[in-house]
Amino acid sequence: MGGAVRLRQPKTGYRAGLDAALLAASLGLQAGERGFEAGCGVGAVLLQAAARSPHAQLVGMERDPASLALAEANIAMNALQDRVRAVEGEVGRRFPALGLAPFDVAFANPPFFDDPGALRAPSPERMGAWMAEDGLAAWTAFLLKAVREGGRVVVVHRADRLADLLAGLGQGGGAFRIRPVHAFAGRPAKRVLVQATKAGRGPLALLPPLVLREGDAGRPEADLVLRGEADLGWG
Repeated sequence: MGGAVRLRQPKTGYRAGLDAALLAASLGLQAGERGFEAGCGVGAVLLQAAARSPHAQLVGMERDPASLALAEANIAMNALQDRVRAVEGEVGRRFPALGLAPFDVAFANPPFFDDPGALRAPSPERMGAWMAEDGLAAWTAFLLKAVREGGRVVVVHRADRLADLLAGLGQGGGAFRIRPVHAFAGRPAKRVLVQATKAGRGPLALLPPLVLREGDAGRPEADLVLRGEADLGWG
C-alpha cells in the first residue's frame, strides 16, 4: 500500500501476501461501519482495511497466541489502537461466545485445504494457516453469524472451491457478487473474491475479472489496487 502500512511477520511459516491485499481492497467499509475478520493472523488485512477506511472500526479474531501477539503489536506500531483490536477466538466456537454485537461486514481468507491428504508434508508453522480443521462450511457459517441482517460477508479463496463457497454462504446469504482473479489474461482464475449479503435476495452477479500481470509487469489497474490507490468495488 505504498508504505501506508507497516507489518511484522514471522521469518518462517505462513506469511500474508497478495490474498490479504485483495481481500482488504474489496471490503468497501463505509464511515461508521464495523468490520470483523475471522482468522486475522498477524493483522495484514485488518491494517490495510483500516488504512483504506479511516473512519471504520475493526476487530480481528485469531486463535494462535503468537500470531495474536504479533497482530496486537502491529496494531500498536501503526497507531491504530483507537479503532482496531484483535481478540482470541476460533471458528470452531460459536460467534456469540465472543460477546460481540454483529458487524456490518465479516471477512476472511480461510485456510485453502480441509483434506490433510491434499497437502504434501506441510511444515508445522504453516499447518494452521493452510488446513481448515473444521472444514470450509464452518467458516462460512461463522461469518454469517458474525454479521447483522443485510450485512456483508466477503471471502477470498481458491477458484476451484467456488461451488463450496456458494453452498456454504447460501445457508443464510444471497445476492452473490463474484470477481475472478487471474494471474495472466487467458489463463484460468486461481483465486475468487465472493461477497454475499445476509438474507439478500438479489440475483448473482459475475463481475469482470481482475488480471494481475501482463508479461513480466503488473497491469496498471492491479498496481493501483495493491498500492492502495484504488478499491475493488462490487458494482
